[in-house]
Amino acid sequence: MSTEQDSTFEDSTETTPAEIAHTTGNSVTSSSRGAGFYFQCAYFVVAVVGAAANGLVLYAMVASKQHKKHVLIFNQNVLDLVNCLFVVVTFSVILGNVYLSGTSGYWLCLTILSNAGVSIAFFGSQINLATISVERYLKVVHHTWAKKKLRDWMIYSAIVFAWISGAVITAAVTIPTTAIVNGVCYSGMFFLSKTGRKVYGVWDFLSFYVIMLLIFIFCYGRILMAVRRQASVMADHSDGGSNTAQDQLNKIQTSVIKTMILVSGLYAVTWAPAFIYIFHYNFHLELTIDEKGMYTVMSIALLYTCTNPFIYATKFDPVKRVLLGLIPCKKNTQPPESVDNT
Repeated sequence: MSTEQDSTFEDSTETTPAEIAHTTGNSVTSSSRGAGFYFQCAYFVVAVVGAAANGLVLYAMVASKQHKKHVLIFNQNVLDLVNCLFVVVTFSVILGNVYLSGTSGYWLCLTILSNAGVSIAFFGSQINLATISVERYLKVVHHTWAKKKLRDWMIYSAIVFAWISGAVITAAVTIPTTAIVNGVCYSGMFFLSKTGRKVYGVWDFLSFYVIMLLIFIFCYGRILMAVRRQASVMADHSDGGSNTAQDQLNKIQTSVIKTMILVSGLYAVTWAPAFIYIFHYNFHLELTIDEKGMYTVMSIALLYTCTNPFIYATKFDPVKRVLLGLIPCKKNTQPPESVDNT
């Protein structure tokens, strides 16, 4: 993704920075305040809202001590918060219209303007999100095995893996494809070949969209089937009257259905435009990145980051009580003790 505001060149896949400089001249450093700028502002506002939402839920989880019980969900909110904060920082630097030169300019381009921080948090967030689904699948569908074999160190290792994987993937993609031309940072432009760019496009689309959806469908589908079987067994052994265990299973089943629909559906809808747009761009090398289109689809995708913390964290009654307590003139009428629907 280029941070430059008025790209005029067409195919940079096998184009050198020197050739781009010759083609674009000094016009690339001009500060544009056209329609594209307002699309950037919209993206910035969504990022601010996402940072506030994730920060709020993180506070509620710490205040209710749920961050120790649900470390993967806590890590998910941290990654999403970092993602939004880096968007805010990157946009703020872009507003400064800094002319990049020398070693300091290169590192500013590579670490901030290339969206490296956003990318690290994004990839880590997707990996952690898949881990949450797998963990829930194991605890519900293979409860006995998970109780005996699943240890805390495995969960913490998965968290570390998510962060490291995000950094490694970002470095592998960003460093070779980023350069400064006429004082402007261009990232994701200089692939070694057209084939390499297409391969990356296919890998990115399959790994972080198609496979993610398959993981959601498989894990939550199996969880739903397991809960239904448990509910059926409890119904067969009940006397037809009120049964506390049966009511609890029905409550869990409803929660699973809601989570499955929210996570899978929201992810599919909000990220589809961004992945399709980038996939189309990587396979049609004659196209340039349309700034208005890019920031529109990324703003839609970032909406998932804004709502994602509430999908998981507010499932927990202690977290909801803390959040409700932050609302002015809002009395918490819930009982002090409640069952955790996890």
